[in-house]
Amino acid sequence: MNTHQTNKNNQTTSKIMNKALTSTKFDRNFFLNLITKSPSFFHLKQIHAQIIHNNLNSDVITLTKLTQKLCDIGEIHHANLLVSSTRNPDLFLYNVLIRGFSLNHLPSSSVAVYARLRRETKLKPSNFTYAFAISASGSLGDERVGLSLHGQSVVGGFEFDLYVGSSVVGMYLNFSRVGYAHKVFDRMSQRDTVLWNAMMSGLAKNCCYVDSLRVFRDMVGSGAHLDSSTLSAILPAVAELPDLKMGTAIHCISYKLGLHSHIYVFTGLLSMYSKCGDPYTAKVLFTQIRKPDVVCYNAIISGFIFNGDVESSVGIFKELLYSGEKVNSSTIVGLIPVGSPFGHLVLTSLIFGFSVKIGMIGVPSVSTAIITVYSRLNEIDKARQLFDESSEKSLAAWNAMISGYAQNGLTEKAVRLFQDMQTCHVRPNPTTICSILSACAQLGALSLGKWVHNLINEEKLESNVYVTTALIDMYAKCGSISKARELFDTMPEKNVVSWNAMVSGYGLHGLGHEALNLFDKMLKLGITPSRVTFLCVLYACSHAGLVDEGNKIFDSMVHFHGCEPISEHYACMVDLFGRAGQLEKALYFIENMPVKAGSVEWGALLGACMTHKDLALARKAADKLLELDPENVGYYVLLSNIYSADQNFGQAASVRQMAKKKNLSKSPGCTLIELDETPYVFTCGDRSHPQTSAIYAKLEKLMAEIKEAGYQAETMTALHDVEEEEKELMVNVHSEKLAIAFALLSTEPGTEIRIFKNLRVCLDCHTATKYISKITQRVIVVRDANRFHHFEDGICSCGDYW
Repeated sequence: MNTHQTNKNNQTTSKIMNKALTSTKFDRNFFLNLITKSPSFFHLKQIHAQIIHNNLNSDVITLTKLTQKLCDIGEIHHANLLVSSTRNPDLFLYNVLIRGFSLNHLPSSSVAVYARLRRETKLKPSNFTYAFAISASGSLGDERVGLSLHGQSVVGGFEFDLYVGSSVVGMYLNFSRVGYAHKVFDRMSQRDTVLWNAMMSGLAKNCCYVDSLRVFRDMVGSGAHLDSSTLSAILPAVAELPDLKMGTAIHCISYKLGLHSHIYVFTGLLSMYSKCGDPYTAKVLFTQIRKPDVVCYNAIISGFIFNGDVESSVGIFKELLYSGEKVNSSTIVGLIPVGSPFGHLVLTSLIFGFSVKIGMIGVPSVSTAIITVYSRLNEIDKARQLFDESSEKSLAAWNAMISGYAQNGLTEKAVRLFQDMQTCHVRPNPTTICSILSACAQLGALSLGKWVHNLINEEKLESNVYVTTALIDMYAKCGSISKARELFDTMPEKNVVSWNAMVSGYGLHGLGHEALNLFDKMLKLGITPSRVTFLCVLYACSHAGLVDEGNKIFDSMVHFHGCEPISEHYACMVDLFGRAGQLEKALYFIENMPVKAGSVEWGALLGACMTHKDLALARKAADKLLELDPENVGYYVLLSNIYSADQNFGQAASVRQMAKKKNLSKSPGCTLIELDETPYVFTCGDRSHPQTSAIYAKLEKLMAEIKEAGYQAETMTALHDVEEEEKELMVNVHSEKLAIAFALLSTEPGTEIRIFKNLRVCLDCHTATKYISKITQRVIVVRDANRFHHFEDGICSCGDYW
């Protein structure tokens, strides 16, 4: 509405008001018309005064109209006061207020009004009452309120009411209770457009894109009426799959129904074509608009960015600036290369400067997007500076910064920031929880993970499938595989990511058969495995020596499931053959891959050569690796160790010298242990601990005892230019041995010991730990860079196969 028209309306309203003040004859309809035309809270207050003056303050119909108008303009608290002061409010008035609180983003107040209706009146809730209250409960942090309201609506006789059903489906999908939503939806004998749309949209928001598309097909097949909301709901699911063929079909439907020019459908089509890898069609659609508005510009700008065409996106952005359309925060966010930031630090910095210039850096969505890109580009200090300078820190900003720390391996900083967030009384959401659980998993901080688990229960987030999946992953990576399985079994709903987390956990612990059993169960339940699923299963087979099983799964992945392997799948197969000593088969697999093998596959082969001491093949793999990835210090270390094991110390020194000339250095080994919720970190030869003397004395005694039991030091990869006795002393003070000695000093006999090593555990420490577990009668759990080792009574769960 333009300014001239607005002023005209205000003048008209003022005239009517003046008439009201002087009129001696009026009726209810006069005030109803007056309320409808009122443009502001100021006018509504005057009208309310006239209603009281003219003795209509007990007229429920007039007061209901006034309440509705107050809700519509955001004056919800005044509306609440109005209803509270009404002597005998009817059901319709209560319904207006319940809906008003919900639309004004005050769901708890909405539910409170419903409770007041049930508690203080004899009014019987209608289908609208339940629908409004249930919709509001979907925005609460506690799903139990929604469950209770659903139950009450069933008791009230509205189980199959379409209006109530749509609200119930929406509520369950807001809480990611996809199974519950399906049950309600499937039981509805009749379905209208609103119900179909609620189901489709909710499934898409829960990343159930295939299911959302299936519901859309069913809707079309049922002959139900499709509207603009239907197409707006399904297009994001099509875009995320991505399914260009289906997207094109929906585009045709939109033309047939005359909905293609609807703004939300049109922008949905632009985004769909962009995300389906067809930016050309998106651009053609865009050029068909005579005068695109900022929403259309935003869609095409973000579409080009999504496809990595930064130049075209910046070009369209300049066109927008020249057109005179005002840039909004969505424009800036769409221009920021969040999905593919690498190589775009300069662009991000320029966008940051532009945002500061136009005063938009204070908009939370803009600053959060820039923080995310800085974090992904490892510009973590810039990200933190922007975060600290943000006057309004949204929950998304906290999440971006915590996630940034976790993704960059700065797990301790992620944990500290999360604790700061708690101090600031910012309530976490599922994204926050998943990020901090990832940090706990990386650290191996089980006590902290348990604390987060308690917080999840307090915040009523345990029903969220992503949160529970993150918990499963955390417990598995912190050594509690039984707790992970317990959580998995109690999940009422599981998605493919949940199954992947559990299969991966079994693989990490070397429990290959358990991983295969779970994979078989997953297939029998009709759950479609993803690429990640196959990666997890192949990893589990590799670490358990299940060569035939892994081979069959790889074949079924390609030929039965139609899943195209990527580099990591091929590397798993090389690792599978290599670990089993089938080095020639591993080499044959590499040389006959349909794509050129990269450093991941050759690296797996080099690791196998180290295990099985095949120097000739190791040289061949190393030559390839130093050609493909000459900056990876790990390959130099592996090759040097292979030469040392072969007593070729000159060549070993030569390889190390090559790495030194390139200024490449290996990450120092360290081991973490948690005792009484306090973390302790040891490095090789560490003497910084207050109990150093006692630790070394305990370790010396321990080494003497295991030698008597038959232990012999494995010193073949130690430096060659020192005496054998000195080599033994060097391996004796490795970080994991110091951590175990400290644990034996600090815990009661029989207590399980858990330690976490940042690198692959060396052969000597692995052998020594087996003997230590036997003579001390302790279970010792070691997580290294590759997997878990459970040592008990002189035997390791890996079967000396790691």
